[in-house]
Amino acid sequence: MTKSRDFIGPYRLARLIRVGSTAEVWEAIEEHEQGRVALKMLKQSLATNKGEIALLKHEYNVAKDLKSPRVINVMEYREDGGRPCLVMELFSEMNMKQALRRGPDSLAFMLDKIVEQAAEGLYYMHTKNWIHLDVKPDNFLVGRDGTVKLIDFTIAEKKKSGFGQLFKSKVAKGTRSYMAPEQIRKKKCDERTDVYAFGCVLYELCTGKPPYTGDTPNDLLVKHLNASIPSPIVHNDNVTREFADLVKSMMAKKPDARPASVWEFLKVFRGTQVFRKRPRKPEVSVFDSMPGIKGADDMLRKGQPDPGLDAE
Repeated sequence: MTKSRDFIGPYRLARLIRVGSTAEVWEAIEEHEQGRVALKMLKQSLATNKGEIALLKHEYNVAKDLKSPRVINVMEYREDGGRPCLVMELFSEMNMKQALRRGPDSLAFMLDKIVEQAAEGLYYMHTKNWIHLDVKPDNFLVGRDGTVKLIDFTIAEKKKSGFGQLFKSKVAKGTRSYMAPEQIRKKKCDERTDVYAFGCVLYELCTGKPPYTGDTPNDLLVKHLNASIPSPIVHNDNVTREFADLVKSMMAKKPDARPASVWEFLKVFRGTQVFRKRPRKPEVSVFDSMPGIKGADDMLRKGQPDPGLDAE
Protein backbone atom coordinates (compact mmCIF):
# COMPACT_ATOMS: atom_id res chain seq x y z
CA MET A 1 0.00 0.00 0.00
CA THR A 2 1.01 3.56 -0.54
CA LYS A 3 1.01 6.01 2.35
CA SER A 4 -2.24 7.60 1.19
CA ARG A 5 -4.03 4.25 1.21
CA ASP A 6 -2.59 3.29 4.58
CA PHE A 7 -4.66 5.95 6.35
CA ILE A 8 -8.34 6.88 6.46
CA GLY A 9 -8.28 10.15 8.37
CA PRO A 10 -6.46 9.42 11.65
CA TYR A 11 -6.93 5.65 11.30
CA ARG A 12 -4.13 3.44 9.95
CA LEU A 13 -5.42 0.39 8.14
CA ALA A 14 -3.89 -2.64 9.85
CA ARG A 15 -5.70 -5.73 8.60
CA LEU A 16 -8.49 -6.66 6.24
CA ILE A 17 -11.12 -8.61 8.18
CA ARG A 18 -13.88 -9.26 5.66
CA VAL A 19 -15.00 -8.38 2.13
CA GLY A 20 -18.60 -8.04 1.00
CA SER A 21 -20.20 -7.16 -2.33
CA THR A 22 -20.23 -3.44 -1.50
CA ALA A 23 -17.95 -2.94 1.50
CA GLU A 24 -14.76 -4.02 3.24
CA VAL A 25 -14.23 -4.28 7.00
CA TRP A 26 -10.76 -3.37 8.25
CA GLU A 27 -9.08 -3.41 11.61
CA ALA A 28 -7.52 0.03 12.05
CA ILE A 29 -5.41 1.85 14.64
CA GLU A 30 -6.05 5.44 15.69
CA GLU A 31 -2.80 7.32 15.05
CA HIS A 32 -2.50 9.28 18.33
CA GLU A 33 -4.15 7.19 21.03
CA GLN A 34 -3.35 3.85 19.35
CA GLY A 35 -6.85 2.54 20.02
CA ARG A 36 -8.10 -0.20 17.71
CA VAL A 37 -11.37 0.11 15.78
CA ALA A 38 -13.16 -1.51 12.87
CA LEU A 39 -13.82 0.45 9.68
CA LYS A 40 -16.69 -0.56 7.40
CA MET A 41 -15.63 1.09 4.17
CA LEU A 42 -17.26 1.21 0.75
CA LYS A 43 -15.21 -0.49 -1.93
CA GLN A 44 -13.16 1.83 -4.09
CA SER A 45 -15.40 1.07 -7.10
CA LEU A 46 -18.47 2.23 -5.13
CA ALA A 47 -16.91 5.13 -3.23
CA THR A 48 -18.86 7.74 -5.27
CA ASN A 49 -22.05 5.71 -5.69
CA LYS A 50 -24.81 7.93 -4.25
CA GLY A 51 -27.09 5.02 -3.44
CA GLU A 52 -24.44 3.11 -1.47
CA ILE A 53 -23.32 6.27 0.32
CA ALA A 54 -26.95 6.93 1.34
CA LEU A 55 -27.26 3.40 2.74
CA LEU A 56 -24.05 3.79 4.74
CA LYS A 57 -25.25 7.14 6.13
CA HIS A 58 -28.59 5.55 6.99
CA GLU A 59 -26.83 2.78 8.89
CA TYR A 60 -24.97 5.41 10.91
CA ASN A 61 -28.17 7.37 11.61
CA VAL A 62 -29.77 4.21 12.98
CA ALA A 63 -26.74 3.08 14.95
CA LYS A 64 -26.04 6.42 16.65
CA ASP A 65 -29.27 5.94 18.65
CA LEU A 66 -28.23 2.48 19.85
CA LYS A 67 -26.01 2.32 22.93
CA SER A 68 -26.11 -1.16 24.37
CA PRO A 69 -23.51 -3.85 25.12
CA ARG A 70 -25.63 -6.16 22.94
CA VAL A 71 -25.36 -3.91 19.86
CA ILE A 72 -22.18 -2.98 17.98
CA ASN A 73 -21.13 0.57 18.80
CA VAL A 74 -20.86 2.77 15.69
CA MET A 75 -18.92 5.90 16.62
CA GLU A 76 -18.88 8.05 13.48
CA TYR A 77 -19.33 8.39 9.73
CA ARG A 78 -16.36 9.68 7.72
CA GLU A 79 -15.50 10.42 4.10
CA ASP A 80 -11.73 10.84 4.31
CA GLY A 81 -9.71 10.21 1.17
CA GLY A 82 -12.83 9.71 -0.89
CA ARG A 83 -13.72 6.47 0.97
CA PRO A 84 -16.98 6.73 2.91
CA CYS A 85 -16.82 4.57 6.04
CA LEU A 86 -18.23 3.85 9.47
CA VAL A 87 -15.95 3.78 12.51
CA MET A 88 -17.05 1.01 14.86
CA GLU A 89 -15.88 -0.80 17.95
CA LEU A 90 -13.62 -3.73 17.19
CA PHE A 91 -15.26 -6.92 18.40
CA SER A 92 -15.09 -10.60 17.44
CA GLU A 93 -14.54 -11.39 13.75
CA MET A 94 -16.78 -14.45 14.05
CA ASN A 95 -20.44 -14.22 13.18
CA MET A 96 -23.01 -16.95 13.78
CA LYS A 97 -23.06 -17.97 10.13
CA GLN A 98 -19.31 -18.52 10.02
CA ALA A 99 -19.52 -20.68 13.14
CA LEU A 100 -22.45 -22.68 11.77
CA ARG A 101 -20.44 -23.54 8.66
CA ARG A 102 -18.38 -25.74 11.03
CA GLY A 103 -21.61 -27.35 12.27
CA PRO A 104 -24.13 -26.48 14.99
CA ASP A 105 -21.97 -28.19 17.65
CA SER A 106 -19.53 -25.25 17.40
CA LEU A 107 -21.94 -23.08 19.43
CA ALA A 108 -24.38 -25.58 20.96
CA PHE A 109 -22.61 -25.84 24.33
CA MET A 110 -23.28 -22.15 25.04
CA LEU A 111 -26.40 -21.68 22.91
CA ASP A 112 -28.61 -20.59 25.82
CA LYS A 113 -26.33 -17.61 26.50
CA ILE A 114 -25.98 -16.79 22.80
CA VAL A 115 -29.73 -16.83 22.19
CA GLU A 116 -30.48 -14.72 25.25
CA GLN A 117 -27.90 -12.05 24.38
CA ALA A 118 -28.96 -11.95 20.72
CA ALA A 119 -32.57 -11.48 21.80
CA GLU A 120 -31.60 -8.74 24.26
CA GLY A 121 -29.86 -6.80 21.46
CA LEU A 122 -32.84 -7.11 19.16
CA TYR A 123 -35.29 -6.15 21.92
CA TYR A 124 -33.19 -3.10 22.80
CA MET A 125 -33.29 -1.97 19.16
CA HIS A 126 -37.07 -2.28 19.21
CA THR A 127 -37.29 -0.13 22.35
CA LYS A 128 -35.66 2.61 20.28
CA ASN A 129 -38.46 2.21 17.70
CA TRP A 130 -36.24 0.64 15.04
CA ILE A 131 -37.10 -2.58 13.19
CA HIS A 132 -33.97 -4.37 11.93
CA LEU A 133 -35.54 -6.19 8.92
CA ASP A 134 -32.41 -8.22 8.18
CA VAL A 135 -32.14 -10.52 11.20
CA LYS A 136 -29.95 -13.47 10.20
CA PRO A 137 -26.97 -15.41 11.62
CA ASP A 138 -24.56 -13.24 9.62
CA ASN A 139 -25.69 -10.16 11.55
CA PHE A 140 -24.80 -11.38 15.03
CA LEU A 141 -21.14 -11.31 16.02
CA VAL A 142 -20.20 -13.91 18.63
CA GLY A 143 -17.28 -13.80 21.06
CA ARG A 144 -15.37 -16.76 22.42
CA ASP A 145 -17.28 -16.55 25.72
CA GLY A 146 -20.70 -16.38 24.07
CA THR A 147 -21.00 -12.59 24.10
CA VAL A 148 -23.18 -11.45 21.19
CA LYS A 149 -23.55 -8.12 19.40
CA LEU A 150 -26.16 -7.22 16.77
CA ILE A 151 -24.76 -5.55 13.63
CA ASP A 152 -25.72 -4.14 10.20
CA PHE A 153 -28.60 -1.67 10.19
CA THR A 154 -28.51 -0.93 6.46
CA ILE A 155 -32.21 -1.58 5.80
CA ALA A 156 -33.60 -0.89 9.28
CA GLU A 157 -36.78 1.19 9.42
CA LYS A 158 -38.50 3.26 12.06
CA LYS A 159 -41.55 1.57 13.50
CA LYS A 160 -44.59 2.96 11.69
CA SER A 161 -47.43 4.57 13.63
CA GLY A 162 -50.51 6.62 12.80
CA PHE A 163 -50.97 7.25 9.08
CA GLY A 164 -47.55 5.70 8.41
CA GLN A 165 -49.09 2.27 8.98
CA LEU A 166 -51.24 2.68 5.87
CA PHE A 167 -48.34 2.86 3.42
CA LYS A 168 -46.70 -0.24 2.00
CA SER A 169 -42.99 -0.53 1.32
CA LYS A 170 -42.07 0.05 -2.31
CA VAL A 171 -39.78 -2.99 -2.47
CA ALA A 172 -39.37 -6.18 -0.45
CA LYS A 173 -36.08 -5.81 1.43
CA GLY A 174 -34.27 -8.47 3.41
CA THR A 175 -32.54 -11.83 3.04
CA ARG A 176 -34.74 -14.50 1.50
CA SER A 177 -33.97 -17.31 3.93
CA TYR A 178 -35.27 -15.25 6.87
CA MET A 179 -38.03 -13.01 5.49
CA ALA A 180 -41.43 -12.93 7.16
CA PRO A 181 -44.54 -13.29 4.96
CA GLU A 182 -45.61 -9.67 5.51
CA GLN A 183 -42.11 -8.51 4.54
CA ILE A 184 -42.28 -10.52 1.31
CA ARG A 185 -45.73 -9.09 0.55
CA LYS A 186 -44.45 -5.53 1.25
CA LYS A 187 -47.03 -5.02 3.99
CA LYS A 188 -46.61 -3.29 7.35
CA CYS A 189 -43.64 -4.64 9.32
CA ASP A 190 -43.17 -4.36 13.07
CA GLU A 191 -41.37 -6.13 15.92
CA ARG A 192 -43.09 -9.40 15.01
CA THR A 193 -41.38 -9.30 11.60
CA ASP A 194 -38.03 -9.50 13.37
CA VAL A 195 -39.46 -12.17 15.69
CA TYR A 196 -40.18 -14.34 12.62
CA ALA A 197 -36.65 -13.89 11.27
CA PHE A 198 -35.19 -14.56 14.71
CA GLY A 199 -37.20 -17.78 14.84
CA CYS A 200 -35.55 -18.81 11.55
CA VAL A 201 -32.16 -17.98 13.12
CA LEU A 202 -32.90 -20.13 16.19
CA TYR A 203 -33.95 -23.01 13.93
CA GLU A 204 -30.61 -22.78 12.13
CA LEU A 205 -28.61 -22.43 15.36
CA CYS A 206 -29.88 -25.72 16.74
CA THR A 207 -29.97 -27.71 13.48
CA GLY A 208 -27.28 -26.19 11.26
CA LYS A 209 -29.87 -25.69 8.50
CA PRO A 210 -32.23 -22.82 7.64
CA PRO A 211 -35.90 -23.79 7.98
CA TYR A 212 -36.63 -23.48 4.26
CA THR A 213 -34.62 -23.99 1.10
CA GLY A 214 -35.68 -23.63 -2.52
CA ASP A 215 -34.51 -24.45 -6.02
CA THR A 216 -35.04 -20.81 -7.02
CA PRO A 217 -35.30 -17.53 -5.08
CA ASN A 218 -39.05 -17.38 -5.75
CA ASP A 219 -39.49 -20.97 -4.60
CA LEU A 220 -37.85 -20.06 -1.30
CA LEU A 221 -40.13 -17.04 -0.81
CA VAL A 222 -43.23 -19.12 -1.59
CA LYS A 223 -42.26 -21.58 1.16
CA HIS A 224 -42.12 -18.75 3.70
CA LEU A 225 -45.61 -17.77 2.56
CA ASN A 226 -47.28 -21.17 2.30
CA ALA A 227 -45.22 -24.14 3.48
CA SER A 228 -45.93 -25.86 6.78
CA ILE A 229 -43.69 -24.75 9.65
CA PRO A 230 -40.92 -27.32 10.17
CA SER A 231 -39.85 -28.54 13.60
CA PRO A 232 -36.16 -28.35 14.58
CA ILE A 233 -36.53 -31.84 16.07
CA VAL A 234 -36.63 -33.29 12.53
CA HIS A 235 -32.95 -32.37 12.12
CA ASN A 236 -31.85 -32.58 15.75
CA ASP A 237 -33.64 -34.98 18.08
CA ASN A 238 -31.73 -33.53 21.06
CA VAL A 239 -33.89 -30.38 20.86
CA THR A 240 -36.63 -30.31 23.49
CA ARG A 241 -40.27 -30.24 22.45
CA GLU A 242 -40.75 -26.99 24.42
CA PHE A 243 -38.00 -25.16 22.55
CA ALA A 244 -39.12 -26.56 19.18
CA ASP A 245 -42.68 -25.35 19.84
CA LEU A 246 -41.39 -21.91 20.84
CA VAL A 247 -39.40 -21.61 17.61
CA LYS A 248 -42.40 -22.74 15.55
CA SER A 249 -44.60 -20.12 17.26
CA MET A 250 -42.11 -17.44 16.24
CA MET A 251 -42.39 -18.60 12.62
CA ALA A 252 -46.18 -18.42 12.46
CA LYS A 253 -47.38 -17.13 9.08
CA LYS A 254 -49.64 -14.51 10.68
CA PRO A 255 -47.97 -11.89 12.92
CA ASP A 256 -50.78 -12.12 15.50
CA ALA A 257 -49.94 -15.79 16.11
CA ARG A 258 -46.30 -15.03 17.03
CA PRO A 259 -44.97 -13.76 20.37
CA ALA A 260 -46.00 -10.10 20.45
CA SER A 261 -42.44 -8.93 21.08
CA VAL A 262 -38.92 -10.18 21.63
CA TRP A 263 -39.47 -9.50 25.33
CA GLU A 264 -42.40 -11.94 25.33
CA PHE A 265 -40.11 -14.50 23.68
CA LEU A 266 -37.40 -13.88 26.29
CA LYS A 267 -39.78 -14.42 29.20
CA VAL A 268 -40.67 -17.87 27.84
CA PHE A 269 -37.15 -18.73 26.69
CA ARG A 270 -35.59 -18.07 30.10
CA GLY A 271 -37.71 -20.89 31.50
CA THR A 272 -37.14 -23.25 28.58
CA GLN A 273 -34.44 -25.87 28.13
CA VAL A 274 -33.01 -25.94 24.60
CA PHE A 275 -31.52 -29.42 24.57
CA ARG A 276 -32.58 -32.67 26.23
CA LYS A 277 -28.90 -33.45 26.92
CA ARG A 278 -26.51 -30.54 27.29
CA PRO A 279 -23.93 -30.58 24.44
CA ARG A 280 -20.27 -30.83 25.33
CA LYS A 281 -17.78 -28.10 24.56
CA PRO A 282 -15.76 -29.09 21.44
CA GLU A 283 -12.14 -30.01 22.05
CA VAL A 284 -11.10 -27.56 19.31
CA SER A 285 -12.85 -24.19 19.49
CA VAL A 286 -14.25 -22.74 16.29
CA PHE A 287 -12.49 -19.52 17.33
CA ASP A 288 -9.10 -21.26 17.15
CA SER A 289 -9.52 -22.27 13.52
CA MET A 290 -10.67 -19.05 11.87
CA PRO A 291 -9.18 -18.34 8.43
CA GLY A 292 -6.51 -15.69 8.52
CA ILE A 293 -6.16 -12.54 6.48
CA LYS A 294 -4.78 -14.49 3.53
CA GLY A 295 -8.24 -15.90 2.89
CA ALA A 296 -9.76 -12.41 2.92
CA ASP A 297 -7.04 -11.10 0.63
CA ASP A 298 -7.74 -13.93 -1.79
CA MET A 299 -11.45 -13.05 -1.80
CA LEU A 300 -10.60 -9.42 -2.51
CA ARG A 301 -8.33 -10.30 -5.45
CA LYS A 302 -10.84 -12.73 -6.93
CA GLY A 303 -13.78 -10.41 -6.33
CA GLN A 304 -15.57 -12.99 -4.17
CA PRO A 305 -17.69 -11.31 -1.48
CA ASP A 306 -18.36 -12.65 1.97
CA PRO A 307 -22.11 -13.41 1.76
CA GLY A 308 -22.53 -12.36 5.36
CA LEU A 309 -21.54 -8.74 4.94
CA ASP A 310 -24.40 -7.51 2.76
CA ALA A 311 -28.13 -8.18 2.57
CA GLU A 312 -29.49 -10.01 -0.44
